[in-house]
Amino acid sequence: MLRTAFILLVLLLLASPCVAAPAPEPAQAKLAHTLVLVRHGNYDKDPKADQRLGPHLSPIGVAQAHLAAAALGALPHFDGLYASPIQRAHDTAAVIRADVYPERTFETVDELAECTPPTTLGNVAKEEKPEDMAACKAQLDRVFARFFTAPKGENRSDLLVCHGNVIRYLVTRALDVDTNAWLAMSIGNASITTIRIDDKGRAHVIAVGDVGHLPPKLRSSAWGDPERSLAIP
Repeated sequence: MLRTAFILLVLLLLASPCVAAPAPEPAQAKLAHTLVLVRHGNYDKDPKADQRLGPHLSPIGVAQAHLAAAALGALPHFDGLYASPIQRAHDTAAVIRADVYPERTFETVDELAECTPPTTLGNVAKEEKPEDMAACKAQLDRVFARFFTAPKGENRSDLLVCHGNVIRYLVTRALDVDTNAWLAMSIGNASITTIRIDDKGRAHVIAVGDVGHLPPKLRSSAWGDPERSLAIP
């Protein structure tokens, strides 16, 4: 009897029209302002270089810039291209522009220039004037206020080609930690740092000093990296 009732129930269920479950509501895409910060390539000291702008990239620095350009070319479109006025950053931006964005130009932002913000680590505080470090901090805080902003109704992506101290300080600001700790980080030449700002203005650090696009023998300037040269012995 129970078996017969069970069979009838199954037959009724099979005969009933199928009602499709309602499709889930598509998730609303989250807006983000993506900042990609690239440190300039390797350079050699040159006593003949302009004291304000510094020397050009070394041969290895040019190679690093081309490899960084290849990595950046695989990323989505950048709405803004910005570079420090310092020669090594200018050269790096020029390589990236030639390889990836030949029809565009980088906007030179004076406040992206290298400087030394306050820190309690190392001997930096002994070598720098307090007023110069305070001026650097104010300079980089203005950079943070200008660029590290929430998206305004649509996604945005900006590329900044600048310097190690600049990037490290901005990372500490994004993390909302003591900015005096910037010197505890070390990032290599032509490295890529990625930070996203959400629609509430909160920073999300995606990567710091990524050098995955550089082969090990072409990596330089991060702590522990040996000196590199492309010169023929």
